[in-house]
Amino acid sequence: MLTDSDVERWLREDVGHHDVTNHVPGNTVGRLVARESGVVAGLDAALAVFDYLDCETNPLVENGANVDVGETVFEVHGSATDVLRGERIAVNLVGHTSGIATKTAEAVSAARLVSDDVAIAGTRKTTPGLRGIEKRAVAAGGGDTHRLTLSGMVMVKDNHIEEMGMVGAIEHFRELASFATKIEVEVERPEDGRRAAEAGADIVMFDNLPPAEVEKGVELLPDGVLSEASGGIDLETVPDYAGTGVDVISIGVLTHSAPSLDFSFRTG
Repeated sequence: MLTDSDVERWLREDVGHHDVTNHVPGNTVGRLVARESGVVAGLDAALAVFDYLDCETNPLVENGANVDVGETVFEVHGSATDVLRGERIAVNLVGHTSGIATKTAEAVSAARLVSDDVAIAGTRKTTPGLRGIEKRAVAAGGGDTHRLTLSGMVMVKDNHIEEMGMVGAIEHFRELASFATKIEVEVERPEDGRRAAEAGADIVMFDNLPPAEVEKGVELLPDGVLSEASGGIDLETVPDYAGTGVDVISIGVLTHSAPSLDFSFRTG
C-alpha cells in the first residue's frame, strides 16, 4: 500500500535540502501528456505525490486505459513551486509503470492468438521499494500479479529439492504452511511434474523447458493441478508456450526489462 512516507522518501531523494530550481512564483496548471501510445499505469502513485504537495488533481483516464500520442493523462492545479517539485517524480513513475503495463498487454495479446484461457503473470523480479506499484502495473496491462511476497505461496525450488529431495521438501513445507497456502514446485523435466503433483503440489512450474517439453509435462499432470511455464520466455515465444495447454505463463521481463513509456509534463 502506498503511504505518505513513500512520497516523502521520493521527494527527499529528488528535491534534496536546498532546492532553488523550482521556486517559481504564482500558480499554474500542469498536464501529463503521452508522447507515445500504450497502456497507462501508476496514476495512483503519481497523483499521490501531487496530493501530498496540496495540489488539486484531475485524472482524465484510468489505470489500464489505452492512450494515444498527444493525449492528456491528468491535470494538476497548484502553486508553480509545488507542481514543478512533483513533476519529475510523477513522470518517472507513470513512464516506468506504463511501460510495464504496455509490455504486459502485448504479452497477453500474443497469448490470445493461441489461447483464451492462459494467464500471463509477473514474477518477483521487481525493483526494491517499487514492487507494489510494478505489480499493479502488470494488473493494469491485463496480467496476473502472481505471488506478491514470499508469504503468498510456497515455492519449492531446485535448491530446496537438492537439500531435501522433492518429496521431503514438499512434506516439510506442507507442515509449516497454513492450510490456505498453496505449494508450487519447480521442475526441470516433464516427468517430474507428475511426481510433484502426486507428492502434494498444488501447482507445477515447468522451468526453462522448451514448449514441446512443457506440453509433455502438462499432459502428464493429474486433473486439478495447475501448470505454469517460466524461464526465458519473451513476447516472441509467448504464443508457443500458450499452445502447450499450460495454465500460467510467468515472464520476468515484464517488470525487469520493460522500456518506459514516453510522457511529457507541460505547464501553463
